[in-house]
Amino acid sequence: MNKCTERLYNGIIKENPTFILMLGMCPTLATTTSAINGLGMGLSTTAVLMFSNLIISLLRKIIPDRVRIPAFIVIVASLVTIVQLLMQGYVPSLYASLGIYIPLIVVNCIILGRAESYACKNGPAESFFDGLGMGLGFSLSLTVIGMCRELIGAGAVFGHVIIPEQFHISIMILAPGALFTLAMLSALQNKLRLPSATNGDAPRSDLACGGDCLHCSGCTGMTNHAVLAEKKAEAAAAAAAAKKAAAEKALAAKKAAEEAKAADAAKKEN
Repeated sequence: MNKCTERLYNGIIKENPTFILMLGMCPTLATTTSAINGLGMGLSTTAVLMFSNLIISLLRKIIPDRVRIPAFIVIVASLVTIVQLLMQGYVPSLYASLGIYIPLIVVNCIILGRAESYACKNGPAESFFDGLGMGLGFSLSLTVIGMCRELIGAGAVFGHVIIPEQFHISIMILAPGALFTLAMLSALQNKLRLPSATNGDAPRSDLACGGDCLHCSGCTGMTNHAVLAEKKAEAAAAAAAAKKAAAEKALAAKKAAEEAKAADAAKKEN
């Protein structure tokens, strides 16, 4: 698996920003009243992610380190403005549905997080595919949550009615429904012992940070595999040091016993 393919796989499956890293919760909860809204927000964020990663990677050796965050925000804000104008011109109904959450893409922690942790440290191709993978993972997550809420709350999927009106649970398409849906999906995730930043019962080998968000790959700028390899190396070094210390302690004890035995023998001779 080459590096670009790995970035796609990680973004969609292994480091999914919504279900694994639990990032970007504000648009996740606010815009997923329907599947089309979730898909629209996800794809618009994907476009910004791809091109912001690409531009930041191309300019990473030019942007001074002390002003990199303001520079990243200017780049992201410019791209968001372009996406906002295109949506307003070509999909006005979706633009009206998403409203204020389109310009708020600028402060989405996924975009700034990937810019800071990956794009400013890697080449343009890898950074572009990293943004594409993260964006597709985000789009998939928002679409799934939107489909669940729309199906239960309005009995429809992408506007096509499936469940009769008398069986609708309207609260699911209101604000509390977002929390209920995310809670149900997270509970299912925990039940299946799938890796997640909030699932302490998941096998530690499946998630490099072991559920520790402070040291996860999204914060350290290292890939999941790199963090896992580093932790394994640290554990092996600690085990080797403990083994060496135990051997030295046993050798010292043996030497002390021999010296005591020799002293007793000399004492008897005298």
